[in-house]
Amino acid sequence: MAEKNIYTVVVADDEDELREAVCATTPWEALGFHLVGSASNGLDALELVERLEPDLLLTDIRMPFISGIELARQVREIRPAMHIAFLSGYDDFEYAKQAIQYNIISYMLKPLTMDGLAAELKAIHEKIDRRYAGLRQSAQAEGGRAAFLIPLVLEPYADMPAGQEQALRQTAAECGLLRGADDASQMVVLVSSMADGAPCAPGFVHLAEQLANKYLRHFVFASSGRVVAVLWGNPSDFEEYLHILADEICQLTERALGKRALVGVSRTTGAFGALNAAYRQALDALRAAQESEGGVSFTADTRKGSTLCQRALEIIGQRYMDESLSLASLSALLNVSPNHLSACIKKTAGETFINILIRRRMEAAQQLLLTTDLQVQEIARRCGYTDQHYFSYCFKKYSGTSPGALRRQAARANQEAPA
Repeated sequence: MAEKNIYTVVVADDEDELREAVCATTPWEALGFHLVGSASNGLDALELVERLEPDLLLTDIRMPFISGIELARQVREIRPAMHIAFLSGYDDFEYAKQAIQYNIISYMLKPLTMDGLAAELKAIHEKIDRRYAGLRQSAQAEGGRAAFLIPLVLEPYADMPAGQEQALRQTAAECGLLRGADDASQMVVLVSSMADGAPCAPGFVHLAEQLANKYLRHFVFASSGRVVAVLWGNPSDFEEYLHILADEICQLTERALGKRALVGVSRTTGAFGALNAAYRQALDALRAAQESEGGVSFTADTRKGSTLCQRALEIIGQRYMDESLSLASLSALLNVSPNHLSACIKKTAGETFINILIRRRMEAAQQLLLTTDLQVQEIARRCGYTDQHYFSYCFKKYSGTSPGALRRQAARANQEAPA
């Protein structure tokens, strides 16, 4: 009998009794899972996902501070390849429909028996197995498109005759690569390889193609031991999906194929005659990706990890009071992928982004509590929290005491100090 694949899991639920029962009584190992953490609210769950990088997040849909829907959205930004399953009450079904866009692998209704949960986890395990097995299958070549496009990518065209670009666009439309000769889509070239320099692992081309298919129009092929993808879209498509696609290639290659991958991405171009130049940009970015913590490099990103981390810490220091500051928004400001930025911060600073942000906010809160008469609600707002209860929760978790208790302790110390 083949050995069962073991997938890591984090459980998040604000009902302490239920969460503890699920964690303690579920036969995780027998079902092919390894429990690595649990959380009582959405923000703690997000921190665990960033730090532990589990294969599966099993979460309630209604939790304090951020909902399961918002948790799913933020998880997809930093771990696009991760699987998410919802536990929820029947009344939340309409609400849960919002999560369809986040590719939820399972939706379980409460109350749920332990036998019912075990059966559903078994089904989830089989789904994950099938997904990874499918990614290992080899892709089929696409004849006519390959004959047209591959030479344009791999061979330089220094002196293209006048009118040739329009002829190329017409051929591309006939091949189905464009929606017509007047299709104004831009193109990006993405190149990926094994980090150890070995030839492509079996199924690597198919994996890249299947992932690209989720986000952008594409043509994927292998060349010189690398996977090359030409991607079509408009600027907003690339802004929204390119970072996610690059990160997901790295994450799923490691999980499904057991190999570490690198990804380099070119700038955009609107001309088929410029595809070779874009390919060479992607190769330069691929070489830079060898020094990238997340394994992904974009042509515009030439910064070293320590420099990138320092800039990220500066922005956190400047904008910690902004409630919308997140790993995704910070990575967008720095023009890098969330996965790459998260890896750089963890290696250089030794902590996760979330821990660094919370510490900066708590330090500011302590200072305001001890040096001003501002109400706790106003201090929470100035430190990036709209929910005073969550602010107090974070403060006590960080400081070991509540905001009010800290003020009382300081007042007593001042009264007892000698004149």
